[in-house]
Amino acid sequence: MPAPVRVRFAPSPTGYLHVGGARTALFNWLFARHHGGQFVLRIEDTDKQRNTAEAVQVIYDGLRWLGLDWDEGPLVGGDFGPYFQSEREAIYERYFQRLQEGGWLYEDAGAWRFRFVREVVEVDDLICGKIPFDFSHLEIMPDMTIRRPDGSWIFHFVNVVDDIEMRMTHVIRGEDHLPNTPKHIQLYRALGAEPPRYGHMPLILNKDGSKMSKRDQGASITSYLEGGYAPEAVRNYFCLLGWSPKDDREIMPLDEIIARFDLAAINRKGAHFDLAKCDWFNAQYIQQMPMERYRELVQPWLARAGIAAAAEQLDPVLALEKMKVTHFSEVPDRISFFFTEEYDYDPAAVEKTMCKSGALERLAQIAECYSTVEPFDAATLEARLKELATTLAVKPAEFIHPTRVAVSGRSVGPSLYHMLEVLGKERALARLRRTCERFAA
Repeated sequence: MPAPVRVRFAPSPTGYLHVGGARTALFNWLFARHHGGQFVLRIEDTDKQRNTAEAVQVIYDGLRWLGLDWDEGPLVGGDFGPYFQSEREAIYERYFQRLQEGGWLYEDAGAWRFRFVREVVEVDDLICGKIPFDFSHLEIMPDMTIRRPDGSWIFHFVNVVDDIEMRMTHVIRGEDHLPNTPKHIQLYRALGAEPPRYGHMPLILNKDGSKMSKRDQGASITSYLEGGYAPEAVRNYFCLLGWSPKDDREIMPLDEIIARFDLAAINRKGAHFDLAKCDWFNAQYIQQMPMERYRELVQPWLARAGIAAAAEQLDPVLALEKMKVTHFSEVPDRISFFFTEEYDYDPAAVEKTMCKSGALERLAQIAECYSTVEPFDAATLEARLKELATTLAVKPAEFIHPTRVAVSGRSVGPSLYHMLEVLGKERALARLRRTCERFAA
């Protein structure tokens, strides 16, 4: 019976979580969940000059925000720890001694090198297929350094040791690691261990085909946390960076993605990242999102803007703009005028609408008309405004535009009639009359 699937995400905490790293974590997580296996988080923190506790926290926060829980690793423990490389020194020494005793190592200018077997090593990759690597020529494939003169370890050695110790069955990573794989296979063989199955994913590229770097827009997962994105939308978009369900569907529930995820469906070509497409996903998810979830995700943005209201007061306001929102960061500005009577008037809107001849007269007329409206709901408000316009032989816009500016301070926004209904009769009439007085002075 095959061993249960065990995969890992092994980032270096050097400042931020890149979209490429997040995609690697996501695909490993999906593979583990699809097969009912284990997803392990391991922190490769041997670079003491660059690694920080803050950077480790960024990794935790980014994975949690994307909804990627780990079965073993920091904070949750497990049977194969420690899960920080900096705490595994004794394990590396033990494996180093095994290689020394086996005659696989030699010293070169204070560094220790692993002596390759001069043969062809075939990598049977689950995504890329079978690829031969010829180690025959020393000048092309020089022996590999595994330990520096200062005693610190090289990535290749500790990576393989950890995968052996943690019993990884599969290693799924970016194709930039593909040339490392035959070297790792040689280490496995020297240590008498069975290599895992490898799968190397295509790189993430910019729209122009260049490799995505940390300086490119959308490269850092933190930018999504801070930019008003829904984690489920970003996760869905990331799933399609190299993988396709083959039926042209894009928006899919997570359970279905897990059920359908297959390494064989990962494309060989580079995945082109498009932040505008990610924005589209975010808007689609927001539109389809239950109000409870929408309120939960927008709440931090409202709190920063000083907007506080109970759900029964907040939800009707949020619903007015929900279909137009792309990022949660937009919401406070869109709805702030509902929660204060000290809202500002947009100068351009005032110039275009309130300074127009007859505008204040129209405001006074609509205020008088609406003072007798019952019920004060959108349908009734719309019908009465149109009746008034017909009676006075003017276009409805003669009332709509100044009314909108009067009650919100701006010329654009949600449906006027629904906005008035949510404001309520008393507040709406007070705003109409106050605006008349202000601009008549």
